[in-house]
Amino acid sequence: MSVDAIQLAQDLTPYATAAVTAYGTAVLARVESDAADATVSFGRRLLLRLTGRDAPDTQPTAEQDAIADSVSELAGAPDDADLVAMVRVQIRRLLAADPTLAAEIAGWARPAAAATVTVTTSGERSPAVHNNYGTIHTGDHS
Repeated sequence: MSVDAIQLAQDLTPYATAAVTAYGTAVLARVESDAADATVSFGRRLLLRLTGRDAPDTQPTAEQDAIADSVSELAGAPDDADLVAMVRVQIRRLLAADPTLAAEIAGWARPAAAATVTVTTSGERSPAVHNNYGTIHTGDHS
């Protein structure tokens, strides 16, 4: 099975960056929590595999070390689009260099993408609420 490393890297980068954003530099060492979000957990698992930290008895390759270095940089500025692109390029290089790894990861079930929520309000004193589990009072004497 031939895997398009460019497309796969593009597809996987949001998971990797979600894990870096959630855990920072600890993403490669953090113990997985049962309460962790599915996307972040997948991203963490992905990064551990991509950096070779999922098998402690093996020596990481130069490409795997480059991803780990990129992740460390991204952890310092997770909103930096250039650093996100750098992580994506490093992932692409590794996947292109290791088609077996690319095929393995391509076969992993991915969590559903997070839904985008839009909340719209209109009119004076109209509250904008995504989830509400109580009462909302909008009058002057509430």
